Amino acid sequence: QVMLVESGGGLVQAEGSLTLSCALSGSFFRIIAQGWYRQAPGTQRELVATVTAGGSTNYTDSVKGRFTISRDNVDNAVYLQMNSLKPEDTAVYYCCTRIYDTPFSWGEYWGQGTQVTVSS
Repeated sequence: QVMLVESGGGLVQAEGSLTLSCALSGSFFRIIAQGWYRQAPGTQRELVATVTAGGSTNYTDSVKGRFTISRDNVDNAVYLQMNSLKPEDTAVYYCCTRIYDTPFSWGEYWGQGTQVTVSS
């Protein structure tokens, strides 16, 4: 059973920084990609950033130049460094990992979410 646990959320003033962490545990064949999503009240969950097992990254336009996603190849943790935070970044942030459970089947797993609140 794969489990994801996020940490690092909190309250920060505008222009401040936070780093989110996502710890991955359990057994699996290999990672396909990992990412961060967020959901603000009354909105749909949206992609923030992704990183493939090969290290390729992708960001939504609103966070480009401010957020950096990275992963640890040893323990498979994934991080989101968030700089120059804006009030509109306020949301619950979710970690997502897409993995091959076996060589023949893949699955997508989500963490429980961590709240990020940016005050103006």
